[in-house]
Amino acid sequence: MKPYIAREHEFEAQHGLPETLPEGERILWQGAPTWFGLARQVFHVDMLALYFVAMLLWRFTASQADGASAVEALQSLTVLLPLSLLALGLLCLVAWLSARSTAYTLTDRRVVMRIGIVLTVTYNLPLKCITAADLRPGAGRSGDLCLALEPDTHIAWLHLWPHVRPWQVKNPQPMLRALDDAKHVARLLGQAWTASNGAAALAPRIEAAASTEPRTPSRQPTLANS
Repeated sequence: MKPYIAREHEFEAQHGLPETLPEGERILWQGAPTWFGLARQVFHVDMLALYFVAMLLWRFTASQADGASAVEALQSLTVLLPLSLLALGLLCLVAWLSARSTAYTLTDRRVVMRIGIVLTVTYNLPLKCITAADLRPGAGRSGDLCLALEPDTHIAWLHLWPHVRPWQVKNPQPMLRALDDAKHVARLLGQAWTASNGAAALAPRIEAAASTEPRTPSRQPTLANS
């Protein structure tokens, strides 16, 4: 089964949706990734900034070791420093544009991902196609939600990037990235999946992951917290 894909145009019937929802279907949650979360998780801006700082310090100390004064050592950074700041700024800009152009929607029947900066594409993922999910908590209330799909549901990894689980190239897993309140979304997804499928096989662990209360592990296939 292939998820329905709709290419966005200038007009959206509803925010984040290519068309008006059918009668009886309701939106449970809508949101988007935080640009700072994308900058750190996808573009590794924090690690790159540390690398640039280390490189600049090495250049400064190397210049002084060669006999340059402190002023001359600082002058030797006049090329590297602007280039470093430019690189970090461009990555942050791309992260901001990506977050601004993304809309995640959870209804009582599906997960909708409107993604893409230049070419916008919408993926409709019915809850019945979702076989598992991993809640990956981040700092505070933030986190990611990875969705495992049925084996016959295929979406190209590059088409989803950066909204895809890292390193899962053979079997790509759509990923709701850098959510500001990931535990709340995970709880809603578990409840919606249970109501849509008429069983609670996948819901307990994701709801438990979204809760601070301890639980008894289940042997059933479940929405997992990684």
